[in-house]
Formats: sequence, structure tokens, C-alpha cells
Amino acid sequence: MRTPSPRRARTALLTALALVAAVGLTACGGSASGDDDTPRLRIGYQRFGGLSLVKARGEAPDAEWSLFESGPALTEALKAGSIDIGQTGEAPPIFAAAGKIPFSVIGTSEPIPQGEAVLVKEDSGIRTFADLKGRTVALNKGSNVHWLLVRLLEANNLTLQDINVRYLKPAEGRPAFDNGQVDAWVIWDPYFALAERPGVRILADATGLASNREYVLAHPDALADKSPQIESFLRTYRTVTDWGIANPAERAAVLAPELKIAEDVTSRALDRSARSLAPVTPAVGDELQAIADGFATLELIPGPVDIRSRIDDRFNEVYQ
Repeated sequence: MRTPSPRRARTALLTALALVAAVGLTACGGSASGDDDTPRLRIGYQRFGGLSLVKARGEAPDAEWSLFESGPALTEALKAGSIDIGQTGEAPPIFAAAGKIPFSVIGTSEPIPQGEAVLVKEDSGIRTFADLKGRTVALNKGSNVHWLLVRLLEANNLTLQDINVRYLKPAEGRPAFDNGQVDAWVIWDPYFALAERPGVRILADATGLASNREYVLAHPDALADKSPQIESFLRTYRTVTDWGIANPAERAAVLAPELKIAEDVTSRALDRSARSLAPVTPAVGDELQAIADGFATLELIPGPVDIRSRIDDRFNEVYQ
């Protein structure tokens, strides 16, 4: 058997010592680089709402942020397990539950009925929602505005068969509306505020028809493994939201660059759409269940959904 050279023996010894040191650091909860190995809270947000303000103010520096154009896209990320929590409108949780996506509803907001609306052109001749019979209406499928459309149809004794629905994402809906390819666009803030200009009229909003609340959804794995982090973040979320409501001018100045929207447009949207956070109560569960039952009756989802069972009130104290 050949004896290793002194140089090789020294290299082997140093390698072994380095491995021992690395194992020792890992066992103590550290890392070889000295970095904190606590998993980051992964947050899904949209181009508006309180989460955007938290991000813009840098109040959650340890979080990992993912931007989504709409609630349905965000719930798909929950399905994939790529985010821990996220914020949507009232319809996406229903479609997500119908799609067997795992999540719980852990927070909501006060109602925001003025934050979504049906827009038409002033010169279209459309003066009431009933005038849309036989016309083409664009909206994002499975978003909060989907429920608004259902409620408006009911209120005007119309059905989905009485209009031509085009399911378009916000980035597609705006040019289709601007270019006259659709007669009406059902949309939410800030896209709503961006589309307001001379020649555009608000035909109806959700007042008296839909609450249009925001909802905070969480993946079950995150609730099991990151509950303290979630609670801490929710406290920050509430503090920042309350600050924004109390300081509207400063809020718009902070949020406009994050949204890449002019400050006056941001202010207009926030004035009607920024609301306090609220606990998830049995009444909120009933409200969501009524939406789920409505979508099921119209066969917009595959079948009945028990959305009440998705309510998780463990963080309610944060919002009270």
C-alpha cells in the first residue's frame, strides 16, 4: 500500500476539518456563511391594495414578493406552492376552491363597492345596464368583477345569455375597450381609474350589489410552518394600511412609483378603494358562500363549493 505524500495528507486533513466545521454550524441552526436560514415569507400581491403599499414602504424587507395581474393568476401560484399568502378579490377564492386549490381565508377588508365598475363610451348610446342586452361585455374571468356582472344581470332581469361575454385580462381589456372592440368593460381599481378619461362613463358600480372585499389567502403548509411569520406580517400589513388611510397624500406619493401610475390617478383610485382590514367572521363566510352558490347555480364553476370551511379565524385578533 502506497503512503500518501505529505501534501496530499495535509489537503485531506483540511478538507475533513472544513466539513466538521460546516456540520457544527448547521447543527447550531446557523450556516457556513453566517446567514439566517429562516425561510422567507413568500407574498403574492397585485398592482394595488394594501400589500403594494407595504412593499413600496419597504416594511417587510425579509419577504419574497411576487406580482400578479389578477386574483386567478395568484391562486394558481398558491396551487403550485410558489407563494405562502396572497391578496385577491371576492370571486377568485370561489374559483380556486372549485379547482381544488388548497388555501384558507385568513383576513379580509371592509367592503369596497365603489372600487369596481362597468365602463362604457359616452357616445355609445348606452345609458343603463339593461341597454347592454345583445352587446359585448369584457371582464377578467374569475375575478371580483365576475360576481358584479352576475349581480347586475340579476338586478336588470337579464341572464348571461342576453349578452356576449369576452373574457379578457386587464392588459387585453383596456385596448379592446379603447378601440371599440367591446361595448363595455367591467374592471377594478387601479385599472378602473386609469381608464377614466373624457368620453368614458361609469355605467354602474357595485354599490348595493356586491361588497367587493379584499381577501387574504394562505397555503396550508405556510399556516403549519410559518404561522408566527404570517402573524407578524399581518400586524405590519394592518399598521401600514391604517397609516395610509390616515395619510392619503403621503400614501399616494409612496404608492404611485410602485404602481408606475400618475399620482393623481393613484389618489383617485385610493380615495374610493382603500379600506381597513377586517376579521373573517361567520358573516363573512356566509357572504362568500352566497357567491359560491350563485356561481354554482349558473354553472360557472363545476359544482357546489363549501367555502365556509375555508375560513380560518386564528389571526382575527390582529384586525380588531
